[in-house]
This record gives sequence, C-alpha cells and structure tokens, in this order.
Amino acid sequence: MKTTKKDIKLLLDGMGVAERKNRQRVADYFLTRQEELPLLLEIIFETDYKLHHKAAWTLEFVLEKNLDWLVPYLDYFTQNLHQLTHQSSIRPIAKICQWLAYAFVKEQQPLFVRNLTTLHINQLVETGFDWMIGNHKVATKAYTMATLYYFGKLPLEELNWIHPELKNIILQNIQTGSPAYKSQGMKILKLI
Repeated sequence: MKTTKKDIKLLLDGMGVAERKNRQRVADYFLTRQEELPLLLEIIFETDYKLHHKAAWTLEFVLEKNLDWLVPYLDYFTQNLHQLTHQSSIRPIAKICQWLAYAFVKEQQPLFVRNLTTLHINQLVETGFDWMIGNHKVATKAYTMATLYYFGKLPLEELNWIHPELKNIILQNIQTGSPAYKSQGMKILKLI
C-alpha cells in the first residue's frame, strides 16, 4: 500500500516533543524509505499545517546521514525556502543550507558541483540574507552566516557582493547580538 501525506502527518503528529530520540525515531522511518522523501518535503512547505516544523526536524536528521538524497529535489527545495516563517522549521533548514554550501564549495563533492546550479545558489543566498536581516534566532543566523560565507568564496563575479554585504550585516548586529552570535560573527569576519 502506497504511503500518503496523511500517513506521514500521522507519523509526525505522534512524534512527541522535540527530544532527539523522538526526532531520530521518525527520521529512521525515512532512512529506510527514501522514496517517501518528496512527501516529507511537501509537508515542510505546507506552512498551514501546524506541525510542518516536525517535518523539517525529520529532514535534518535524514540529510545529516544522506545529504545526497536532496539532489533530485533541489529545485523544489530552493524555490520554496522563502515560504518558511516558523522559527522551528527555519533552524533545521538553515542547517541543511549550510551543509549544501559546504558540500559544494569546501568539499567540492561532485554530486553537488554537478547539480547545484547558479539559480539554486542565488535562491539560497537570497533567502539567507532574508534570514540574516529578519527577526530570527541565533542558530538560524549562525548557520546562515556560514552558508553565505561559503557561497561568497565562489570565484563568480555575480556573487562577489556576498562577503561585503555579509560583513556589513554582522558588524551592524554584533554589538547587540547574543554571545553565540558574537562568536560566530567574529569567526566569519576573520575568514572574510
């Protein structure tokens, strides 16, 4: 019998609180059912579903082990990032964006180098800057700083504005930022 979004929502409804063991239990379900990943992605971006953030938590745990599973869905993923508004869904997605940037820029993983297009990168960068200037929690901003730093390292003329803009944002907010923001901000500023 084919799994439906309703089935997955029932699984997410039964996840419980945000304890790691609960998130891992649901992620383990998907780690043996890669073909159901598109349904999970759709649920993440169904922002009217009150537990869509639990789908984002699950995706983080799945992609931590198998980031390459996202490759066939890069178009859908990057086109829909801007829809997320729930802080608990943005944080794990920001972390995934950081992993993508790292795999592409730092590790030069062939699968990502071949499949992550300039359009994808631009969508990740645009959303990243929205998250940096928006009212988001420090974890989202810390992951996003790293994402933007990595993409700013690319030798592409159309992306050479990223580091100066990122530097300006960090400098504007570092004095009033939390200790975690200050720590990550200083680290990124030194790298730039």
